Amino acid sequence: MRIPRLAIVAYILALIVVGADQALKYWVLDVFDLPSRTTAQVAGPFWLTMVWNRGVSFGVLNTDADWTRWALSAFALAVAGVLAVWATRVRHALLAVAIGFIMGGALGNLIDRVRLGAVTDFLDFSRLHFPWVFNLADSAINVGAVLLLWDLFLAPRKRAGD
Repeated sequence: MRIPRLAIVAYILALIVVGADQALKYWVLDVFDLPSRTTAQVAGPFWLTMVWNRGVSFGVLNTDADWTRWALSAFALAVAGVLAVWATRVRHALLAVAIGFIMGGALGNLIDRVRLGAVTDFLDFSRLHFPWVFNLADSAINVGAVLLLWDLFLAPRKRAGD
């Protein structure tokens, strides 16, 4: 079976996101040892603050119940699977990029849930009045979602015959 070029773009981008996300989390947890410091200023309003997120984005459904860990893991895996199939059908590069970002972010956070029991959040811009602490995978999901919405609803399309 031949994998379409845009699907390959999405898959490679997803792998890059997963790799970068996990490398950064490794550095924060094991090299910098943020859990022992709790918080550290990086530059200006940018801080690293250790947060274990057992819920979904922005701490929604945050609970210590073990079943939520596995339910959210199964959901992330299902989303990544659906996106992987959708990637084989895309016809626009922007949509392939969006799918790659979302798929990579979902898999990055899935790895945390399975390996660590919670998602590792640490990017803190609260001094800029952004109240949430997040990670690279969360950022990829959000950028992917914006690109997806742009592609689906706002991107100009050529009409047949143009």
